[in-house]
Amino acid sequence: MQKSFLLYFLITFIGLVFIGRLFQLQIIRSESYDPIHNAAVKIIYDYPERGYIYDRNGKLLVANQLSYDVMVQPNQVKALDTLEFCKLLKIDKEDFLKRFQKAEDYAPYLASVFLKQLAKEDFAFLQEKLHKYTGFFIQKRIIRDYPIKAAANVLGYIGEVNEEKARNSTYYQQGELEGKDGVERQYEEILRGSKGKKYLHRNRFNKVTGSYKDGMYDTLPENGKDLRLTLDIELQLYAQQLMKGKRGGIVAIEPSTGEILALVTAPSYDPNMLVGRKRSKNSVLLFNDSISKPSYDRGLLAAYAPGSPFKMMNALIGLQENVINQHTAFRCYGGFRYGNRAGEFMGCHCGIYGSPIQLKTAIAKSCNSYFSNTYKRIVEKDNNPTQGLNTWHDHVASFGLGDFLGYDLPAGQRGLIPDGNYYDNRYKYSWNGSTIISNAIGQGEILTTPIQLANFTAAIANRGYFYTPHIVKKIDTAFIDNPNYTVAKKTTIDKKHFTPVIEAMHEVFKTGTGQWAQVKDIEICGKTGTAENFIIVDGVKEQLKDHSILVAFAPKDNPKIALAVFVENGGYGSTIAAPITSLMIEKYINGKISERNKYRELNMLNMSLQEIYDKQIQKPLEEIASRTK
Repeated sequence: MQKSFLLYFLITFIGLVFIGRLFQLQIIRSESYDPIHNAAVKIIYDYPERGYIYDRNGKLLVANQLSYDVMVQPNQVKALDTLEFCKLLKIDKEDFLKRFQKAEDYAPYLASVFLKQLAKEDFAFLQEKLHKYTGFFIQKRIIRDYPIKAAANVLGYIGEVNEEKARNSTYYQQGELEGKDGVERQYEEILRGSKGKKYLHRNRFNKVTGSYKDGMYDTLPENGKDLRLTLDIELQLYAQQLMKGKRGGIVAIEPSTGEILALVTAPSYDPNMLVGRKRSKNSVLLFNDSISKPSYDRGLLAAYAPGSPFKMMNALIGLQENVINQHTAFRCYGGFRYGNRAGEFMGCHCGIYGSPIQLKTAIAKSCNSYFSNTYKRIVEKDNNPTQGLNTWHDHVASFGLGDFLGYDLPAGQRGLIPDGNYYDNRYKYSWNGSTIISNAIGQGEILTTPIQLANFTAAIANRGYFYTPHIVKKIDTAFIDNPNYTVAKKTTIDKKHFTPVIEAMHEVFKTGTGQWAQVKDIEICGKTGTAENFIIVDGVKEQLKDHSILVAFAPKDNPKIALAVFVENGGYGSTIAAPITSLMIEKYINGKISERNKYRELNMLNMSLQEIYDKQIQKPLEEIASRTK
């Protein structure tokens, strides 16, 4: 009796387990079930059109074009004439086997790319023959087209997802494309849209017999959204022309919004180089170039010593900390003597010897002695260098220096703004303002990127606040509504202290180091800079030609543009960076270059520093060779 009861119990229990499992599969999981792993189901993807990208004035920067991939699903492939098929695809048998093995390793039951981006003439011919080769089919894809050959560093490019991501992703399949850099990467989910899926049922002879479950799992594609950038492509193109034959970065910002008007890296490349089947070959050339670095965005990633433009920062902090005022005067005897040794001397080229110099003249003439004295007073305030430098650091950081700014592009560099703890560790608490006096003139350990300096300049133009720089203005027809970009960030410097500094920056272009780059009827405020440049060769420090720097904004009242210009090995800031800056300001505000400044434009367009760059490569090689003899 007990045995019969136990038998009935087991039969009933097993029956309930089966019923529960069927209920789970057919009822509970049916809504989220994806039949992708069902061998009786064929999936056809319908790819959406990727969003278009425009500049701030509606000029088309990125469009779409059709591409055709040969796809393969290994578990559906039957015996075929390999040689004939290879002839159709213009590949050899070894290549065929390698590609097929890669597809099997990825997933035998999933379709993956066998041959990418056929030429249109090859596609038309192959389409007629492909029905003979079971398991192979053509997949249409959207690839990019760039009507204007500019701003590759901003736009980025699209490329194939890697195998690991394709294997683990719930969206991407092997062979599909995604944004790899720039705006394409940052706004990938917005630009890509959502692909559609159509599930087809196959019988045991592998023939499609109709929709799977009457199309209950089918989805329609949703096109990606268009982007309107803050970029002014005409200004971008002009800046790229001015930087031809030079290396460096230019960043221009609209101070009242934080919108990036131009983001230039030089040298750069035509974005169409990374489209289609030529992409693989060109990417090797671009990404492996360790000398010119055309794929390296110097505007966002290159960390330079800011040089003399940083003197304005020390002026603002000195005013805020009440260690100077606009009438405070220091004398300059050809430089600043510091420390206990007679040889510790920082030279100066302000041209004012012995006379007392006040703030306005010190900025206009770029006096090293004035700002060395100011910096020393800031650091040694209350006889506590560590605390003094920490206070200085916090003021500098409030302008966005020494950290990522939070802009909407994937590349970035922190730079370096040292604090008291940095030097406590370095000098074991035995240091003062004189020990680190190079920071007074934007040298020493300080490192900033062009976009950070452009943002710093915009904060001065706004008299104490800035908006986080950003590159996207609209998504479809809606303006961006991200508080990170629409809410102003305040600096720690009181508004009243900006007035004397701005007046001094205006004087730079009236009577100071930038006077030869004036533009009639536009009041430019700026500061030239020359930053020392070194390289380590075989353990020996070698000095190279200085970098040419200028930061500026204009007009003085109600500024429309703020920018930072870095030209590597360009020498004095007044010789190259200043004329480039004034030309960009004139172009943006007036829409053209006046006849009186055409000579300046022609000079900059034709100026190349390539000979200097070539010598800098050759010189270290020769010195290494001489040391190893």
